[in-house]
Amino acid sequence: MKLSETSKNRLCWSFEIFPPKPTSDVSVMEKTIAELAALKPDFISVTCSAGGSGNSRTAEVAGLLKNKYGVEPIAHITCINSDKHEIAAELEKLDGMGIENVLALRGDRIPGADNGAFRHANELVEFIKSIKPHFDIAGACYPETHPESPSLEYDLEYLKLKVDSGVTHLITQLFFDNEDFFRFRERCLRHGIDVPIHAGIMPLVKKSNVDRIIALSGAKIPNKVSRMIAKYSDDPESLMQAGLAYATDQAADLIAGGAEGVHVYVMNNPVVAKTITDNLSSILSSDERS
Repeated sequence: MKLSETSKNRLCWSFEIFPPKPTSDVSVMEKTIAELAALKPDFISVTCSAGGSGNSRTAEVAGLLKNKYGVEPIAHITCINSDKHEIAAELEKLDGMGIENVLALRGDRIPGADNGAFRHANELVEFIKSIKPHFDIAGACYPETHPESPSLEYDLEYLKLKVDSGVTHLITQLFFDNEDFFRFRERCLRHGIDVPIHAGIMPLVKKSNVDRIIALSGAKIPNKVSRMIAKYSDDPESLMQAGLAYATDQAADLIAGGAEGVHVYVMNNPVVAKTITDNLSSILSSDERS
């Protein structure tokens, strides 16, 4: 089922996972996938592989989600350092598995490397639309502005270009202050960007991940989050409990504020996904989720 059909007139509740390392078999993720599938998310997005295997493991995991566990996947497609033949082959593989939702991304630039056939994500969106017009294409967006963007205005103009190229939904980079999301949503509407925007949140539940997450995302850290990290940094169980409580409150506030979707970056941890889903069970069920 297409994402646009899944989320019609109701909240979309979803997770993101990443594939196993190239040296591991996809079957190592079976337990994680089974536990996430049992929570009945509207979809699970699958990132591109680390370690040089590009999009290949993404399709394997997405196929497992779709055809064994009955969960609608969104497969990430990155175009940096790829030619059109490679992207077309990956899209054909996904189509053959019955997967018709993708998240089109440029990907991280590699210094000194050839960028390939696509310089920007909007070019990838146009290419996907040209050969797989029946696909739903999601795009990334940045409530606190893309780190490479010279200004908010420039960022919004480029985002509008992606939407005009064929993006049907947007999923945000993670953020910790909901006011940033609500302001961003209003700015999008003023720029004529009126597709659903799903809010991406990442629970801070493990000290070893906190600094890396903050550095990679560039997200600002509200004072209450800084206090939480400082207080519980040497107490893993308390940090997990506090991080899950913060993420639960953040999701509840986003839903109350009318977010079309909440997308939880669960870092392949079913406990994180289950705890937040259970904490919001009444809220999610009252939003007419099937």
